[in-house]
Amino acid sequence: SMELLTKTLFLLLSPPCLDAALPDRCEGIEFDAITPDEKGNTFFFKGSHLWMGFHGAVQLANESFKELDDLHHIGHVDAAFRMHNVENPDDHDHIYFFLDDKVFSYYNHTLEDGYPKEIQEDFPGVPSHLDAAVECPKGECMADSVLFFKGHDVHVYDINTKTVKTKTWPHLPVCTSALRWLEHYYCFHGHNFTRFNPVTGVVSGAYPKDARHYFMKCPDYGHGGDYEVPKCSEVKLNAITTDDAGKSYSFAGPVYMRLDTRHEGLHAFPITRAWKEMTNGVDAAFSYNDNMYLIKDDHIYIYKTAAHYTLIDGYPKTLKEELGIEGHVDAAFVCPDQHTVYVIQGRMMSDVDLSATPRTVNMPVPLPMSDIDATLCNADGIYLFKGSNYYRYVTPMILAMSRMTPQPLPVTNAMLGCQD
Repeated sequence: SMELLTKTLFLLLSPPCLDAALPDRCEGIEFDAITPDEKGNTFFFKGSHLWMGFHGAVQLANESFKELDDLHHIGHVDAAFRMHNVENPDDHDHIYFFLDDKVFSYYNHTLEDGYPKEIQEDFPGVPSHLDAAVECPKGECMADSVLFFKGHDVHVYDINTKTVKTKTWPHLPVCTSALRWLEHYYCFHGHNFTRFNPVTGVVSGAYPKDARHYFMKCPDYGHGGDYEVPKCSEVKLNAITTDDAGKSYSFAGPVYMRLDTRHEGLHAFPITRAWKEMTNGVDAAFSYNDNMYLIKDDHIYIYKTAAHYTLIDGYPKTLKEELGIEGHVDAAFVCPDQHTVYVIQGRMMSDVDLSATPRTVNMPVPLPMSDIDATLCNADGIYLFKGSNYYRYVTPMILAMSRMTPQPLPVTNAMLGCQD
């Protein structure tokens, strides 16, 4: 068949693969494109090769995205992004690749029927021979949009109205690839990157930075990124909480993990990156009324939950002053839409009404177990974490009345992002 002939020619014409010729991203590479797939794996493209994730080895792009080479002899891609369009499930989470004046749409690593198409057919008004592209969901941009980069021009494409507004951002380097990661926007140029605001293009902070310190694992590079995700059987938490905006965090030693962004993969960061005053880790954490409460030793820190966490004036305060509690706290939790914080100290649990001042601590009750590491209350109940196991109770009342320890269950990747 014609396809077989094409493949045979392609194999004959391809140079023999010499390991020496394989690109090494730790030598400092200018990527052609960077995009996550629908599972949250980030792909970095260079020529006919790609890397999956921050740690993956180099491989041929057509092993992951068939048809990129077999049928169309694509030696590289110009730009790529993952569509964010929740209202349109036929497009949402598809990966779009751009080459010259063509666009390819993939889902589940399979080319969609009818592709490649002319860029104009899918994205009217967007130029060909692009440098970079990145999605920008509503709330981060004015509407669900895609930013297309060409030189210093940024063509902002509104997905729903199919209209383009062009801006010029001369202060931003020419981006050869762009990535949205954990709600931040990165322009890659050379082996560096610059973080920018997707609406104004403004760069704040000390940029450019070397991508090898942050977006890949390279010997002699790193920003404390040597943290290995623990095996589930070795997990030991210090605290876990979900704020009112639905952001979920676990704390262990000096690092935290954001648990609700699985779509972008799970990554550990120094706690001080988000809560800069918490230099010695966290003993317990709970969320209430758009604030996050972090307890360390005999002090409590209250952070306002907004785009970034900011310590409220006058904090930290002592636990005695804020909650009327003394001594080491093992764990604490507030259930959704409730005003009571439950505080676990050793084998005892007391509760404090956060809507009442002055605070009164209710009589502590004994628990059927001690040495709890962390607790979380959500719509499914209360989870008590102890080492790599957890116990679940339906309500605080059942926990307070309980004399029997329920069956311990092992923590899973789905809960904590550990390695099963």
